[in-house]
Amino acid sequence: MLDVLRSIILEVSGAKDLSATLNIVVKRVQHALDTRVCSVYLLDKSIGRYILMATKGLAESAVGRASLAPNEGLVGLVAQRAEPVNVEHASAHPRYLYLPETGEEQFESFLGVPVIHHGEVLGVLVVRQHAERTFDSGDEAFLITLSAQLAGIIANAEARGAVVGLSPSGIRTVDPSFDGVPGAPGVAIAIGRVIFPPADLNAIPKRACSDIKAEIRFFKECLQAVRVDIAELKMKIKGQLRPEERELFDAYLHMLSDNALGAEVVALIREGNWAQGALAQVGLSYVNNMELIDDDYLRERATDIKDLCSRVLFYLQEQQKKTTVYPDRCVLVSEELSAAMLAEVPKHQLVGVVSGRGSAHSHVAILAKAMGLPAVMGVTDLPLDELDQQELIVDGYNGCVYSNPSDTLRAHYQEIVVEEAQLTEGLESIKDQPCETRDGKRVELWVNTGLMTDVLRSLERGAEGIGLFRTEVPFLLRDSFPTEREQTDIYRQQLEAFHPKRVTMRTLDIGGDKPLPYFPIKEDNPFLGWRGIRVSLDHPEIFLAQIRAMLRASAGLHNLQILLPMISSITEVDEASDYIHRVHSEMLEEGLDVEMPPIGVMIEVPAMAWQVDVIVKRADFVSVGSNDLTQYMLAV
Repeated sequence: MLDVLRSIILEVSGAKDLSATLNIVVKRVQHALDTRVCSVYLLDKSIGRYILMATKGLAESAVGRASLAPNEGLVGLVAQRAEPVNVEHASAHPRYLYLPETGEEQFESFLGVPVIHHGEVLGVLVVRQHAERTFDSGDEAFLITLSAQLAGIIANAEARGAVVGLSPSGIRTVDPSFDGVPGAPGVAIAIGRVIFPPADLNAIPKRACSDIKAEIRFFKECLQAVRVDIAELKMKIKGQLRPEERELFDAYLHMLSDNALGAEVVALIREGNWAQGALAQVGLSYVNNMELIDDDYLRERATDIKDLCSRVLFYLQEQQKKTTVYPDRCVLVSEELSAAMLAEVPKHQLVGVVSGRGSAHSHVAILAKAMGLPAVMGVTDLPLDELDQQELIVDGYNGCVYSNPSDTLRAHYQEIVVEEAQLTEGLESIKDQPCETRDGKRVELWVNTGLMTDVLRSLERGAEGIGLFRTEVPFLLRDSFPTEREQTDIYRQQLEAFHPKRVTMRTLDIGGDKPLPYFPIKEDNPFLGWRGIRVSLDHPEIFLAQIRAMLRASAGLHNLQILLPMISSITEVDEASDYIHRVHSEMLEEGLDVEMPPIGVMIEVPAMAWQVDVIVKRADFVSVGSNDLTQYMLAV
């Protein structure tokens, strides 16, 4: 039955909506348990009744019409007790209530289990049989397990307002919603402002150039104008981002230099193309090539290039800049948002971000998280013409956007906003109190960081150290490997901010879902192959530079710990430790005040979980990488 259960759950996960989910469940359960009937009843809170929402075996016409109060029938009994009810002679039970519209009189035996989410009964899953029969414990366990899986799906649909009253279908969507992927956590309720690229690269015709020198001069003037705009945006956003986060705008300026994109456009102008056509040809060539790349991060760099080229084209077309008016509380919406678009909105007005393209690894998502803005990326079929100046709900936790929400849905999300504020306020009042168990055991509360903004928020909230500094994050924000000096500056900021508290820095953990755009890794399954410490050990020049930067940054502070990721053998621990000891010795020879940092190992590969007794003899501490370890252990 475990295989059957797994198959049902897998099929349900691909269902397009709640109605499809429930129909899959009743059909598959009826077949799996060899029963005549399987039905699902859900609680409509607005009327306080359990409604027949899906069935296989009862009259289809009763769906959305047949209902029971919590004190009526065996379904109500299951809900009241919040436990299974297994009855051999259903019609003889004192709580039996006959519903003629269902055609249930021919079915005698009854087994119902509650669908419970966070202690609340959302519905009842029922199976019936012709003959008098007591369903066995295996049947009961099967339904209980399935109902637990079903509970989360129903709760999510209920939160969206998708479970409503006694309509013929019983289930409908009352709020226009659009699904994407979570870009940055949080919830925002505000007015949408849809923006478009300043000019369209795809709408440029081919045309010859009559005065090549004048055309090149005009192009360079426009290129310089955009450089000035980007530099101003960088200054405008300066107070919201740390230096390493603002380096994205330096990358933009580099792309706009005369020796980069500009040089290729000038070369085409010299061949007789007019500036607009040359720019479109170069820009779209880059964009088209990047969009063919399998790597998500690299593919999304196409957005940056397209945006920059559109800005240059705007000046080439000699258009007049128009002042964009943003709502007091604004959700920025576009088919393809760029970091520059984000920076154009006054910081006190921007509260959320929605983009039709992009992922959690895009520059916009990274910056939105750093700025504390809820973001939803990769929203398919985004109706831009219907969202401007409309009230939107941005759910950055689940990757959902709602347009013109109902009062019920708005109230639900407003509760979340209020609860978040109350939670923050409550935690603020106790953040400086020691964290202790009732028996007096002291527990230190450490945080995970990747950017300096994470550190600032963590310090504000009373963190007592850094349990994991993801050193790959600054690498992801660049167009090339950061120099040893640049790494030293970044690490020093983290170490100084928490001094004298401990800061655990994980060495470069790339591969899998964290590819570097300038260091491509091509594998059939990058999650299982060359990643983490294996990349570092195969490229000691990268590893040694990073270790030197870490140790140099820790000089005089002595609060550094080094963590080795994705260890798959004891040999890797020994080899990495040898490199670290070697760098430490070199630092001492230079006369630096550097202590040998504790070296830890991340247990993420199942094989290492069975060798912990050996690892602890070589490492100073162990951390468990629960996400990867769970994925590998369960093959999910």
